[in-house]
Amino acid sequence: MPELPDVTVYIEALEKRIVGRKLEQAQIAGPFLLRTVDPPVTACLGRTATSLRRMGKRIAIGFDNEIWLVLHLMIAGRLHWSDRAKRADGRRTLAAFLFDSGCLTLTETGSRKRASLHVVTGSGLAGLDPRGLDVMIASLSEFAHTLKAEHHTLKRALTDPRMFSGIGNAYSDEILFRARMSPVTLTSKLTEQEIARLHQATRETLQEWIERLRAEAGGNFPEGVTAFRKEMAVHGRYGLPCPRCGAKIQRIRYASNETNYCAVCQTGGRLLADRALSRLLREDWPRTLEELEELRSQETRFPFHSRFA
Repeated sequence: MPELPDVTVYIEALEKRIVGRKLEQAQIAGPFLLRTVDPPVTACLGRTATSLRRMGKRIAIGFDNEIWLVLHLMIAGRLHWSDRAKRADGRRTLAAFLFDSGCLTLTETGSRKRASLHVVTGSGLAGLDPRGLDVMIASLSEFAHTLKAEHHTLKRALTDPRMFSGIGNAYSDEILFRARMSPVTLTSKLTEQEIARLHQATRETLQEWIERLRAEAGGNFPEGVTAFRKEMAVHGRYGLPCPRCGAKIQRIRYASNETNYCAVCQTGGRLLADRALSRLLREDWPRTLEELEELRSQETRFPFHSRFA
């Protein structure tokens, strides 16, 4: 799912291409994409785009008649730009917006279409904003107040859109690695020094990736947006060596997501219980990296060892 750095670079690219430009055509072919009926999409036709806004992981495009198009790309949605008109086919390309400067398309891979488009007036815009704290401009005291407002693990707190704006599964892993903090540490247990370290790591990680993605785009429209990048330290790198200490990156799996972390750098060498696998292993669940390696070597005793691979 595109997160704060990706959405920021998307918006910067769109500002140069559509602000001050008229929307000439709008094709909505995805049957589940459009989530509102009033006002209609046609209310934007012939109108000039005047502003863009990031609302969490959403991209809001404002027009000169106070109508907004609000796009949420979810997991597999992506934006593309073409100098020529494109058609929305309803299969992969769900929407096409033809401006007098070029064509913006929204694509979504896979059979489960989750991306959404809301058309709202200015007064209805607030209802789509999860109102999480913008960590890029928040002070340390604001960050600390939000972090400790609810009793959560750090992973859950960072990815809760009502608490923090635009941070998801990928960048939360990177932030916690940089801060050298466990994803399951409770927010209520943090010291002032730990909060300050997390605040700094959050800002540095997100800013670093904004700059990296800008450089990668090189002034062109950003393509290849993905949550898995080879330059990441831990996210998507399960089983690969930690760039800091060389130990193998570990994971916690839950539902369709997973959290990646380095046990040496973040948890003092302690393995965090994988919900599904620890339920299976019960008292045999390894607590340290040494115990994990021993389990891996005992194929005959543990025929399900491949689940650790």
